[in-house]
Amino acid sequence: MEKGRVEAFSDGVLAIIITIMVLEIKVPHGDNFTDLFPVIPIILSYVLSFIYIGIYWNNHHHMMQIVKKVNGNILWANLHLLFWLSLIPFVTSWMGEHHFSSKPMALYGFVLLMAAMAYFILQNEIIKSQGENSILAKAVGKDFKGKISPILYLFGISISFVNSYLGGALFILVAFIWLIPDKRIEKSLQ
Repeated sequence: MEKGRVEAFSDGVLAIIITIMVLEIKVPHGDNFTDLFPVIPIILSYVLSFIYIGIYWNNHHHMMQIVKKVNGNILWANLHLLFWLSLIPFVTSWMGEHHFSSKPMALYGFVLLMAAMAYFILQNEIIKSQGENSILAKAVGKDFKGKISPILYLFGISISFVNSYLGGALFILVAFIWLIPDKRIEKSLQ
């Protein structure tokens, strides 16, 4: 199968996810800047989640750039990733509405962890279909970012029950780790 439909479908789902998240931000009733204070946690949670969706979109785009064909396993792995990403608007809203309290923060981290695991599965299915000597296999290499992220998510989830802000700080740290564009695939293409 050609990869174009997978890319188009994934792009559409990610666009819808961002749209749903922004629609969750309710406009304050007043017209003063102070009226924005109650929605600051919601806006901050939106910003973090928007960054995460952007990171996934960017990395998915780069990864799919080197895929020649897709098979059923890749389709299911891609849907698995999109499932976990589609839960981000829900946990983002819950976390923002409850001002980063422990349980919403822990669930947010859990969804991020599962999305990371789903991305790892998708990446491995692509490598399996294209071979251990494929461009993606060479580009991924030891994958420090991919290995450290789940560990940080697990710490963040655990710490969220003690101090939700420390848990959130770890989730922000993972976003910063991935915010720096991953050049491994582009280097492998050259």
